[in-house]
Amino acid sequence: MFAITGITGQVGGALAKVLLAEGHGIRAVVRNETKGLPWAQQGADVARAAMNDGEALAQAFTGADAVFILLPPVFDPSGDFAEPRANIAAIKQALQVARPQHVVCLSTIGAHATQPNLLNALGIMEKELTNICESVVFLRAGWFMENFLWDVESAKETGVIYSHLQPLERAIPMIATADIAALAAELLAQPEPGTRIVELEGPQRYSPQLAAEAFSQVLGRPVTAEAVPRENWAADFLAQGMRNPLPRMQMLDGFNEGWIDFTGETVKAATPLETVLKQLLERHQ
Repeated sequence: MFAITGITGQVGGALAKVLLAEGHGIRAVVRNETKGLPWAQQGADVARAAMNDGEALAQAFTGADAVFILLPPVFDPSGDFAEPRANIAAIKQALQVARPQHVVCLSTIGAHATQPNLLNALGIMEKELTNICESVVFLRAGWFMENFLWDVESAKETGVIYSHLQPLERAIPMIATADIAALAAELLAQPEPGTRIVELEGPQRYSPQLAAEAFSQVLGRPVTAEAVPRENWAADFLAQGMRNPLPRMQMLDGFNEGWIDFTGETVKAATPLETVLKQLLERHQ
C-alpha cells in the first residue's frame, strides 16, 4: 500500500489514478475528509493530515510500504523559507516515526543550485530527507508544461504569449504532469537501497518561441511570443498580490542564465507540448 500526499493536485491525483488502475492499494493523505471523499469512493484509504503536522503525518504514513511526498508549493515564501521549512520538518519527523521502507519525493530541476531562488525549498527538502529511509528517490522534474495554462487566454484572445523565460529562443527542459505521475508510479514499486536522484524531462526542450508555435498549431492561428522586460517583473508580481517576488525572479534568472538545469543524464518521457496544450484549451473552454 502506498501513501500519497498532494493527491488533490495535478501530479498527486494523476499518480493515484495510475496506481489504482494497476491494482495497488493507496492511502490518500488530505487536509480534510471532504477532499478525501472522491478517493474513498474509489476504494482508497483516507488519512487526514496537514503537511505541517508531524504527528498526523506519522499516523498517515504508518503501515505504508512506500510514501509519495509532494511538498506543498509556496510561490511567495517568507525570506527565510519558513513555510516550506515547517512542512519539511514535519515530513521528516513523520518518516522517522513511521519508518516506511521506501520514499519517492517530487523534487525539481535545479534543486542542487546554491544561488538564492524559489527552488531552494526543494534543495532543503533533499538535504533533510537524504537517507531518511532504506530507499529514497528524489524525482527531479523539469518545468511543468501545464504552466502554459496561464497563457491560454492571451494566446486565444490576442495571439500573443508573454514570457518571463528569455531569450525567447532559449529552450529549457519541460515535462507533462502525466509523465511525472507515470514515472513516480514505477519508482514507488521499485525500492533500491540508498538515496538516488532521477531527472525527468519531455521528448524535447522547448523555448517560448517553440511554445508559441505549438499554440499556433493547436489553435489553427498565428501565435507569437513576447518577452516581459525584467525591469517590469517586480512591479508586475507585486500588482498580482505577491509580497516577496524576489525568489521567483531569481528562479526565472536561473532558467534564463542556465544555472538551473539538470546535472546528468535524464529520463525522457513521450508527451509533447502540443498534447498538453490541447488539454489545457479543453479545460479553458
